[in-house]
Amino acid sequence: MLSPRFRFLRSVASLTTRTFSRGPVSLQGKAPDMSEVRNRLREIVGASTNWRDHQQALADRLSLSNQLAGSQDELPVRRMKDSYIEAHLPLGTDPTLREKYLNYLKGVRFGRILEDLDSLAVLICYSHTHNKALQRSPLSIVTALVDKIDMRKQIIHPDCDIKFTGHVTWVGKTSIEAKMHMSQYHGGAYTPVLDATFVMVARDPENKRAAFVNPLKPEGIEEEKLFQQGESKTHYIPMCIYYCVCVIYCVCVPPVNKTRRIELSTASLLKVAPTAEERKIVHSLFLNTLDSKTVSFRSRVLPPNSVWMEDAKVKGLEICHPQERNIFNRIFGGFLMRKAYELGWANACVYGGCRPNLVAVDDILFRKPVEIGSLLLLSSQVCYTEGKYIQVRVHTEVLDPLTRQHNTTNVFHFTFVTDKDVPNIVPQSYGESMLYLDGKRHFNQTLESQ
Repeated sequence: MLSPRFRFLRSVASLTTRTFSRGPVSLQGKAPDMSEVRNRLREIVGASTNWRDHQQALADRLSLSNQLAGSQDELPVRRMKDSYIEAHLPLGTDPTLREKYLNYLKGVRFGRILEDLDSLAVLICYSHTHNKALQRSPLSIVTALVDKIDMRKQIIHPDCDIKFTGHVTWVGKTSIEAKMHMSQYHGGAYTPVLDATFVMVARDPENKRAAFVNPLKPEGIEEEKLFQQGESKTHYIPMCIYYCVCVIYCVCVPPVNKTRRIELSTASLLKVAPTAEERKIVHSLFLNTLDSKTVSFRSRVLPPNSVWMEDAKVKGLEICHPQERNIFNRIFGGFLMRKAYELGWANACVYGGCRPNLVAVDDILFRKPVEIGSLLLLSSQVCYTEGKYIQVRVHTEVLDPLTRQHNTTNVFHFTFVTDKDVPNIVPQSYGESMLYLDGKRHFNQTLESQ
């Protein structure tokens, strides 16, 4: 069931309809579909659909810098219902569209859903900052972080319409948090499928500095609760982010989960040693692999019903063509998410020996841009297992074919579940043990949020 807050916001969706009624997109009172969402984004920023015109389109945006606000106080206050959007994916009524989303198991390709969520989150934030007096927005609103995606339903039907709803729930000076829900019409009613939280930042037209966004005023108890949830997540940490819709720069991004992310940052296994309890886990794993017939630390034996971590990898490569570019001539972040998810799913499928179902997507950070023409290397690793659950980490990096330099762009964390118990994953080296512990941490956080 949708929350009372979303049911109320849906009742005022006519405000959103007016937002979509300008320019070449005329919806005449109905909610937009995802193709109209993307067309609207191009219209908002003045992006060209032709590869040969993209440089001129970027140059045209430079003149919009003088339209930026000098401070947040200069901008009108917005309400949550001002940014509410309802968008549809008519899989049940559009056979041509259905082919694009259909997987070989006669389900829905979840990677396509990730692309749709990314586009919708950006449009939600543009709705929040919309200025009727301006034909094009001077802001470059970009995706900094996919904070969390929780699945409420494991099966997505390929022949039933999908509905996305969402709105802004928290705003800082230059950053925005957007929450979205996805539901599907089946059995005569819409039922929840997933909840997603995206973190966005606003930049100037040149993507060189932060830009102010409209403040948000919550109304009523439900909105105050949502706003306070976002407020409790605010903490400035420096990090490099890749803008799923735009471009990359190193900035301070406010709205990240204060308790969870501070713990992850300060207790990162790349910075500090494991806890005492975690050290016991690693030592126990090590002892379980020693050969009892020899008195040697080097003689290792794989326990029954187990797989060495080294043998639970699947890798892939993508050549980054212009077709997958975003509106600022980089590779679209939604495309990266889709490719990472599909590789992670394939790894979980091979490892478990059966079809896995997604439980959650956790902490997608975009660290480096992916330029057109790059070679994108993807490596998925089963890093933790427990019962029927498989935790998969996907690491992506770009390889410059001319300099042969490797640069990490993303790290993805996916939690899958199967219909039977899976083999235990067993690390051999110290580095693999750290991957094991990191996967265990993400898995435990996923279960806590369910």
